[in-house]
Amino acid sequence: MSPVQSEPKAAPEFSRLVGGNSHPLSFLPIVRRLPKSTLLDIVYTLIWNSAIAVFFTIMSYLFNRSGADIRSFWWPCFVMSNAIGFLIHFSLVFGSWLTKGWPERVTGLPRTVYMLTLITLCVLLGSSLGLALLGNNRPLRYLQDGEAVARMLPFALMMAFFIFGVLASAEKRIRAEAESARQRELIAANSALLAQAQLRALQAQIEPHFLYNTLANVVSLIETQPSTAKQMLERLIDFLRANLAASRAEMATLGSEAALASAYLDLLKMRMGARLSYRIEIAEELRQFPIAPMLLQPLIENAVSHGLEPKVDGGEICLSAEKSGDMLTIQIFDTGVGIAANGVVSQKSGGGVGMSNLRARLQSLYGGQAKLQLLDNSPSGLIAKICLPVN
Repeated sequence: MSPVQSEPKAAPEFSRLVGGNSHPLSFLPIVRRLPKSTLLDIVYTLIWNSAIAVFFTIMSYLFNRSGADIRSFWWPCFVMSNAIGFLIHFSLVFGSWLTKGWPERVTGLPRTVYMLTLITLCVLLGSSLGLALLGNNRPLRYLQDGEAVARMLPFALMMAFFIFGVLASAEKRIRAEAESARQRELIAANSALLAQAQLRALQAQIEPHFLYNTLANVVSLIETQPSTAKQMLERLIDFLRANLAASRAEMATLGSEAALASAYLDLLKMRMGARLSYRIEIAEELRQFPIAPMLLQPLIENAVSHGLEPKVDGGEICLSAEKSGDMLTIQIFDTGVGIAANGVVSQKSGGGVGMSNLRARLQSLYGGQAKLQLLDNSPSGLIAKICLPVN
């Protein structure tokens, strides 16, 4: 098989130099936001030239001694400014095309010399073009008359340094913005990968003792209570199937997460008997609400392991959800030992390692829009509350 041949790269567009986002007018946010195009490049240059014409009109009026009206200075300044400005504009376009993008590929002294020389020549030629357009009887004097050239050359060099400085500043700004955007994309990508890794670790982390205890209970019940053993095994399969489905999905729904919690609690209820009861109170219209997978499971496990199991009489767990404004609030109530008696969840820290990991996941998935709160449930127990933004 022959190697794939890449198409030759076109010369960089003029918009990389003075058009689009790197135009001297790029200090204006609207210029940076608008898409690049040849027409917009020309419009930007016209606006830029007109602004320079206004400046020179005002300066000419302030320093004139003839008493002429300011309007008499506007047209000559406008014509000269646009003759020079558009000559620079199209010279840069032609130079980039002729050299196949050489000015954009080089840096340092070669590019500086190229730009200053080109702009200086454009100022001299543009001045002659402007004089011709204004009907001057000696339009070529800045090209033919040595004395006129000597007088004009310092101004041309000054304009060249000014325009080159403006362009260099614009390019520096664009490079800084591009680097900043690249860093933001990198941070976002790393955050997404971190959230995905945390999810995979969480999904693979079915507590060994929970799985072993459940299977041990099934084995012990096979001979004495085969129907109960069968039911427990079916619920374990349901739980593992729901857990596997969550592991393959990038996004879950509140209903699927509630089903996973229900399968888990059904298994525990068979083991704990009357010591565990639970309710799931989620309105049908909220069950299709999209949420990240495995957000509720750690809170359910925490409520059982550190709330109900340490309590002799056990207790109840309730999973509920409500939408208020632009926020969805999911609450998991338990009537276990509560914050004060819980060795894992402390009131000062707001949770142990599991809760810290869950907070980190919420931060990476939703930024500062989501939050997790652990509150006392009077007269006993804990309330775990997750607040998620409604997009």
